[in-house]
Amino acid sequence: MEKIKCRIRENSWLAKMAARFMRVQSVAMVLGRTIHLHGASRERFLADTAWMRHEACHIKQYQHLGFFGFLWRYLSEYLRRGYYNNTLEVAARASEEDPDILNNIEIV
Repeated sequence: MEKIKCRIRENSWLAKMAARFMRVQSVAMVLGRTIHLHGASRERFLADTAWMRHEACHIKQYQHLGFFGFLWRYLSEYLRRGYYNNTLEVAARASEEDPDILNNIEIV
């Protein structure tokens, strides 16, 4: 299987908005194949295997659902179930323990 190339954007204004909305100090969020960070460095993110696995799951969800399909599903799940019970977040949290989730992800 071909590797999914993704990148990290530090000090992202989008992630900053998400952090304010969620009332947290640091956040990572995925849009397509880009991991947007706020309040955390690239090095801190890459040192946290569970966090990397979580975001890798979202990258694979984008690959499966498509860009707009993911956004639509995430928003509709969020409105119906909230953040914690959003099925895309439930799957991402479960993937934090999956050692194989990063196998075909390449962070450039």
